[in-house]
Amino acid sequence: MLDIRPILLVIGILLTTLGIAMVIPALVDLASDEADWKVFIVAAGVTTFVGASLTIATWGWRGTLGLQQAFLLTTLSWVMLVVFAALPFVFSDLKLTYTDAFFEAMSGLTTTGSTVITGLDYVPPGILLWRALLQWLGGIGIIVMAVAVLPMLQVGGMQLFRLESSDTSEKILPRATQIAGSIITLYLVLSMLCALCYYLANMNAFDAITHAMTTIATGGFSTKDASLGGFDSSAIETVSIIFMLIGSMPFVLYLQAIRGKPGSFFRDTQVHWFIGTVTTIVSAFTIYLVIANINGGTDAFRHAAFNVISILTGTGYATTDYGLWGGFSVVGFFCLMFIGGCAGSTSCGIKIFRFQVIFQAMRVHVFRMIHPHGVAAPKYNGRTISESVVSSVAAFFFLFFVCFAVLAVFLSFMGLDTLTAFSAAGTAIANVGPGLGDIVGPSGTFAPLPAAAKWLMSFGMLLGRLEIFTVLVLFTPALWRI
Repeated sequence: MLDIRPILLVIGILLTTLGIAMVIPALVDLASDEADWKVFIVAAGVTTFVGASLTIATWGWRGTLGLQQAFLLTTLSWVMLVVFAALPFVFSDLKLTYTDAFFEAMSGLTTTGSTVITGLDYVPPGILLWRALLQWLGGIGIIVMAVAVLPMLQVGGMQLFRLESSDTSEKILPRATQIAGSIITLYLVLSMLCALCYYLANMNAFDAITHAMTTIATGGFSTKDASLGGFDSSAIETVSIIFMLIGSMPFVLYLQAIRGKPGSFFRDTQVHWFIGTVTTIVSAFTIYLVIANINGGTDAFRHAAFNVISILTGTGYATTDYGLWGGFSVVGFFCLMFIGGCAGSTSCGIKIFRFQVIFQAMRVHVFRMIHPHGVAAPKYNGRTISESVVSSVAAFFFLFFVCFAVLAVFLSFMGLDTLTAFSAAGTAIANVGPGLGDIVGPSGTFAPLPAAAKWLMSFGMLLGRLEIFTVLVLFTPALWRI
């Protein structure tokens, strides 16, 4: 029989941490003389009580996680965190339904950045800080998961990044725990550095801190309805671009560089592909804006660079409604949603390394067609890629787009127009934030969508953030027959 004690223990610890985190926006609201501080205290009390109760009840557990427990824990922990993270939104004066509150919390913790809240410029600071905190915590969570959990579960080719030659959790987890601790410290330092840079670029202290959290997490929640466009500052946009790119590259490589191996960062082919992709697409959009007489000169580069990098990395900030740039822009940004950053970063989407694996597999296939008796093997960073990794990546691609298509079809059944349905499905499963069109585009919000669509998109966000297989495998009878 499945032992759920380790699952409840970890969830209890996470909920207790989440409850303690709720005290921070409560103190901010109290200092600002906002009545919403009581909301956070009540929500913190409920969350901490449940978390502490689960922790105390299961504290004596000793043992190792089985495969069933690992898959169930990964999904259930994210869902339970969202359930309780939604409480401040429900209790606040925003008068959100639980559906809207759950959507906002899921969007926050998965670092998606889609929002149902309007009038952000007038929302109490505690709520704004809570939204930023959710994305910041979600950013940490996804990096740690990419280092410690997904390689062990061999999800979507992530076994390429396992820390040791063994696939057993007993050998991987201690090493992963040490690296996770170092990554969290680095994450905190980068967040502080980002906040300082925003402040020096003439953001006030509160905006600098909240935007630093959502930038390094590539989340995209802002304190303004107009997102970063509300600041109309090239200096602020430059800071954002730099730290969006930093957040989208492998954090393990940063640690190696700090420890005296900077060459590993510059030799990594995933980094090469990522920088090359960004450079190529920004250049293409800059040229397009000039040719189409939408912007000229430095303005064309400024708008192209910021918005392309924001969507490609899955951050979702906006400085303008790029949906108005014409057909090329609509198709281009729709495709950009799916790319994402590097594995082991806070970024989302399909991720660059999977495109590399598929490209290598195609290259080898073409070579074998031309040279039937030749010897060739797909490689990643100079190492031969096993058939199991290629199969995992191919399966991920297939399932990713099947899930996207199913989401889009169901959203269209709910009355959404084609552009809204497809871009909403894409932005959910790729964890990007804004979609395209008048309703869910950069100038809109997801508030007008039907409640059923919000629940469906919340499921899509969870699927995308947990790499599809981690969630769907729970519905596979074979898992429970192990």
